[in-house]
Amino acid sequence: MIYDIKPIAENKALPQSVDDFLNYLQTIKGKSTNTIDGYRIDLIIFYRFMKIYKGYCPRDIDFNEVDLSDIDNSFIRTIRLTDLYAFMSFLEKQRENESYARARKVATLKSYFKFLSTKAKIIDENPTLDLESPKINKRHPIYLTLDQSITLLKSLDKKNKNYFRDYCILTVFLNCGLRLSELCNIRLDKIKGDTLTIIGKGDKERTVYLNNATLNAISNYLNIRDTSQVPNEYKNILFLSNRNKPIDKRTVEILVKKHIKNAGITDVKCTPHKLRHTAATLMYKHGNVDIRSLQSILGHENISTTQIYTHVDDETLRDAVSSNPLANIK
Repeated sequence: MIYDIKPIAENKALPQSVDDFLNYLQTIKGKSTNTIDGYRIDLIIFYRFMKIYKGYCPRDIDFNEVDLSDIDNSFIRTIRLTDLYAFMSFLEKQRENESYARARKVATLKSYFKFLSTKAKIIDENPTLDLESPKINKRHPIYLTLDQSITLLKSLDKKNKNYFRDYCILTVFLNCGLRLSELCNIRLDKIKGDTLTIIGKGDKERTVYLNNATLNAISNYLNIRDTSQVPNEYKNILFLSNRNKPIDKRTVEILVKKHIKNAGITDVKCTPHKLRHTAATLMYKHGNVDIRSLQSILGHENISTTQIYTHVDDETLRDAVSSNPLANIK
């Protein structure tokens, strides 16, 4: 079963239970806007898959066009653990989600179905009780080298209509280390001189400093950015799609993958989050940025999260071993 995966479109209508769940997260649990948006997208993908998988719409339908407005409580009650296993397989094989992304969707489903069972009283049996989360192995962060980063930026086709936008997106990722959601939500009125104010994880505000390369990329993009057909409500968003709306996360994921492939970089399976890793790694390895400063730049709540970057400098380790006074004894 292969589906043409396109960016998540704005929803015309969500199942009532999803609306109720998201309202619960916001008003009772106090979850951040980004967290709620993540849950919403996860559940859109889940229910679109479920409708196709269970035969409620043609298998060759555009995945992005699957209508969710007719999903009712009786449909929800048909969902079993085996259906969830099929969804997890779809995420891994068709969407190529890594273990972190799949684990997040498991968390979303567990929280949602627990709400349906204990709060909304829509289901009697919770199918996620025995759903296991994918094992996440702690590994060193995957990142582009300095040479690969330069190659990536130089590889973009200057004749492409999206050149300045895409170049700016990659430059912001590689220089500022933003999260994907943070990049998509950059507002023009939050750029003051060489500073950018963003709302990060947990609705926490932080200041990001923009270097010359980033400022130049933003300036060049703004010079050709056409907002004549953009609704007023979106004109303050920096990055716009070809549909004159704020660029969404899936679109950015697709363009990053495309440019990595076009650059001939085959040894790294790169995603926007890997570009965030790249920015952090380059600052740590080549900029002599201390771990506390890096924590602030990345917006990490706990320094233990930032400490993964202290293990990436193989050259430093190599030099340390070579400096051992016994190193040259034969």
